[in-house]
Amino acid sequence: MSINTNLSQLRSQLPDEVTLVAVSKTKPVADLMEAYEAGQRIFGENKIQEMAEKQQQMPKDIQWHMIGNVQRNKVKYMSSFVDLIHGVDSVKLLNEINKQAEKHQRTISCLLQLKIAQEDTKFGMTSEDAYALLNSDHFKSLKNISIVGVMGMASFTNNATQIKEEFTDLKNTFERLKKNTPELEIISMGMSGDFPLAIECGSTMIRVGSRIFGARNYTN
Repeated sequence: MSINTNLSQLRSQLPDEVTLVAVSKTKPVADLMEAYEAGQRIFGENKIQEMAEKQQQMPKDIQWHMIGNVQRNKVKYMSSFVDLIHGVDSVKLLNEINKQAEKHQRTISCLLQLKIAQEDTKFGMTSEDAYALLNSDHFKSLKNISIVGVMGMASFTNNATQIKEEFTDLKNTFERLKKNTPELEIISMGMSGDFPLAIECGSTMIRVGSRIFGARNYTN
């Protein structure tokens, strides 16, 4: 199956209000260009330097999303072009993003990563942390970032009931935060294995890689 065919099939399953992020980490530019030619304009990477290299080689109307764990000392490598950072899980990281965005005289959109999974390997803020941050004077002083939503990753399990509970938890937190921060719009949850359930639970943005590009090769 071609990338074009995979994208067409995937898009046919998505409601209009759900944004598709094509997770292109480890994939060569040729594969990304095949998706681009099929109309895909949003790509998600989890390594900043790999994303920066691809951004240099590819058309400038692409939106680049940083979907992985962000190291503060590498924010500078993407601050001139990144469109959305999914995994913001600390005030220190927000401060660095704001500082680097200011150097480029731009505003960078971010999602607060919330820990909804029961696994210790997953990162994120608690809902209380996120609420306190969004209502703090310090947050209001950061002029070069914009928090536009939340992101969460469900547990890696076949237990659909548990996954649904975790997705519902994120949706409920989003609704609570939105009461005081009406500019929140995005609920980023759901990947190749669980995006139909995520959409059912209120996701507005899904991150899909293997269903578009096939299995990843991590030996590169």
